[in-house]
Amino acid sequence: MLKNIPSIISPDLMYTLMSMGHGEEIVFADADFPAGSYSKKIIRMDGVRIEALLEAVLPFFPLDPFVKDPAVTMDCSEWGPEPESYERYRRVIRKVDVRFNDFEFMKRFDFYERAAQASAVVVTSEPDGNVILKKGPVM
Repeated sequence: MLKNIPSIISPDLMYTLMSMGHGEEIVFADADFPAGSYSKKIIRMDGVRIEALLEAVLPFFPLDPFVKDPAVTMDCSEWGPEPESYERYRRVIRKVDVRFNDFEFMKRFDFYERAAQASAVVVTSEPDGNVILKKGPVM
């Protein structure tokens, strides 16, 4: 057991985060995300919400400062209003990264194709709202 690692972070997730290099991406996906079709590696985090996962991971996962938008969500405007989860995600990200302005929004299938290139898709029990994070260097 390691000290000061949030218990929500499984060994598989910790290994994946530690193995990622600068510029690589990870997806924190909601329960409906088609991970089996759009993932090299799937990490199950059943019973976990994305907001809690962001709170646990972001204090030691640097977002990439060399890109305009190191966090990406799905553009849901064609179906209705933005999921309320997006605002919760913004609050958590802003607490740890003062440079964060807002998400890049991608159309559904473009988001899926980008997710397919990620280091892993972490499938949660979040009812609605996915996010892709791009890892930056430790500065």
